[in-house]
Amino acid sequence: MEFMTNSRDTHLESDGPEAGRERPPEGQVQSVARAFALLEALADAGDPLSLQALAERTGLAQPTAHRLLKTMQGLGYARQTAAREYGLGPGLIGLGNRAAPQLAARAQPLLRELEELSQETANLVVLDGTNAVYVAQQPSRHQMRMFTEVGRRVLPHAAGAGKAMLATLSDTRVRAIVRETGLPRYTATTLTTEAELLRELRDTRGRGYALDDGEREVGVRCIAVAVPGSTPPAALSVSGPAARITDEMARRVVEALRDVAARLAGAGAAA
Repeated sequence: MEFMTNSRDTHLESDGPEAGRERPPEGQVQSVARAFALLEALADAGDPLSLQALAERTGLAQPTAHRLLKTMQGLGYARQTAAREYGLGPGLIGLGNRAAPQLAARAQPLLRELEELSQETANLVVLDGTNAVYVAQQPSRHQMRMFTEVGRRVLPHAAGAGKAMLATLSDTRVRAIVRETGLPRYTATTLTTEAELLRELRDTRGRGYALDDGEREVGVRCIAVAVPGSTPPAALSVSGPAARITDEMARRVVEALRDVAARLAGAGAAA
């Protein structure tokens, strides 16, 4: 089970007949900006996209998009499927790990502890602007498991870790985030109004942990706790099939998450 989404769209100047679009700000290298626009479009989509779809999403001419994608494919940052569609490449995983090296490195042994206790996937997630970003993970030992790629960006309103981090912010900041991203519906239980989300965040603060009960993927449950005092906000989560994460198991996991979050915060203060 893999969750991949992001709400941010990117549009840049394109070649030929599309040259009337805005140019990147002064001092930016256009080809670099275009390459990252393609990567962000792939991250937004979650699934592989055709060259035509990528060109339409980024505003690039197809020949330009093709040249950039082939270059990134050669470097391992993009890949091409058997259906000749493009997806994010494995080279980005290493970059993502190194982008938050201290926090991810400190968290990794603690994530292993969480997985040992719960036998479900344990994650470290940080809030980057308006997105929740997975920066470290210990996959479950089970063959059927929840899996979100390290480096994946998701909207926080429909993720346990996302809600745990939002609960550390003021209502004013939360409103600003969701007015930028929107509150898209993924399942019947997704929170899709500001009032519902703010009420859920108040409940999260009261009980000290966040829940995602099939709000992003039907049949998947996630329990998350914010890392105290983390800047930017960070959260630890345990995710898996709802059939395995029972209420009784969730109570045990919450205590472990709280303990690990406190230890991770303490390790950061001592570093």
